Amino acid sequence: MGQNKIALISGITGQDGSYLADILLEKGYNVVGIARRVSADRGWRIEHLRANSNFILEAGDITDSGSITRLVKKYKPDEFYNLAAQSFVRASWDEPYHTSLVTGLGVLVCLEAIRNESPSTKFYQASSSEMFGRVQETPQKETTRFYPRSPYGCAKVFGFEITRNYRESYGIHASNGILFNHEGPRRGLEFVTRKITDGAARIKLGLADTLALGNLESKRDWGHAKDYMEAAYLMLQQDEPDDYVVATGEAHSIRDLLDASFGRLGLNWQEYVTQNPEFMRPAEVDILLGDSSKARRVLGWEPKYSFKDLIEEMVEHDFARLWRPSTDCKTLERAWQDVSVIEV
Repeated sequence: MGQNKIALISGITGQDGSYLADILLEKGYNVVGIARRVSADRGWRIEHLRANSNFILEAGDITDSGSITRLVKKYKPDEFYNLAAQSFVRASWDEPYHTSLVTGLGVLVCLEAIRNESPSTKFYQASSSEMFGRVQETPQKETTRFYPRSPYGCAKVFGFEITRNYRESYGIHASNGILFNHEGPRRGLEFVTRKITDGAARIKLGLADTLALGNLESKRDWGHAKDYMEAAYLMLQQDEPDDYVVATGEAHSIRDLLDASFGRLGLNWQEYVTQNPEFMRPAEVDILLGDSSKARRVLGWEPKYSFKDLIEEMVEHDFARLWRPSTDCKTLERAWQDVSVIEV
């Protein structure tokens, strides 16, 4: 694969994997993406990468130690970014065993492969603000005690701790990025941010009449996935491994998200949004707000996208995606009345 650095990315077909691949390829890396065969069939986020000669897609599964060990042995990567997970928090209540296996024990599979086949490989573990759960202090930082409130959060705590343990026990350059909520146009439709931006666009275009949501009061620290993947890259460029909170330092409620999304389209969300108990979590996390001062100080990292920038990009993407060329000009003009036009 030439003299370029080699990066292995698990979860390549996800939002974060595709954005990270873009970043690394631009920096001259050879990128090897790992995807389960079923995920590879859903790889719309990486279609644009397939023509890049520095990108390779490999079949693998972090619940299968043999496949991960084979890939680490084959490529001896300079860097291994573990982004694979069952990452939908609500679904972790329905699939607690599967979530624990993938999101928790899958991290151990990656670390064991590195320990046995390529000890010099630098490892990044995608940890989560959901580990804080019922928060013990606000804002949350690297020293804040974990109190997870879902099977997903519990699995992420295991992944965090086993990563730190292998760093301290075996000297592996292994870092945890405790990433707060991060979004973008490549976010899955099952996540509330994308559900809202997609729903707002559908309503504006007359494709839907209402949008059903759960808790409107919960608050999150939302940033752009592009910014957060840049932070992940920076962690593995440090001489010493460590753990970092990555967050914007601003909390917004679901209501704020609705204001920004529907407002971009000139709509009042209160006329369209309903609440459905089915979308409530068994144990709610009320507020997550991160203190990323360490990442800013040590990594020199700063988010480039504001909350407004993020949501408007997502809304515009979904509007453009849903608009059909057969729509007559007057209908499209009405849809964008009092709203600046985007290219579609």
